[in-house]
Amino acid sequence: MKKILLISDTHGYIDDKILSYCKSADEVWHAGDIGNIEVIDKIRQLKPVKGVYGNIDNHLIRKEFPLDNKFNCENIKVWITHIGGYPGRYSKRVSDCLKSEKVDLFVCGHSHILKVISDKKHNLLHINPGAIGKHGFHNKRTMVRFDINGKKIENLEIIEFNR
Repeated sequence: MKKILLISDTHGYIDDKILSYCKSADEVWHAGDIGNIEVIDKIRQLKPVKGVYGNIDNHLIRKEFPLDNKFNCENIKVWITHIGGYPGRYSKRVSDCLKSEKVDLFVCGHSHILKVISDKKHNLLHINPGAIGKHGFHNKRTMVRFDINGKKIENLEIIEFNR
């Protein structure tokens, strides 16, 4: 079993509250718009990080992280990208890939809107953790944590902070 902390859209912001949640995870996944490589450096002092670059990220972050990160965690096939859309409204690039590739968990960021949706058409769980950084229009800062236990995603929890 792996404990995952899922964040996105830090926009260069990281604080002790976020880092305290990192400590209790086995891995931290970042869905892009990191904003500053120092955010990743601070998290990596505590836990391994998997992630992708976002549309605001500079060449240092793009050198470190891919546009798409596809991997297996336990028995779950994961795809993380920054701009992906939502079930029924995926970007063309994502939609085309989902037609040919089986994914159990699709993660994206970008919108700053927290969503957890069961996509029946593609038989996957879609998660956008919202934005944990302070930059943007969102009223609450959000992140998601959950466990991956074999083929199951369990104990999903939404964590909210005031701006």
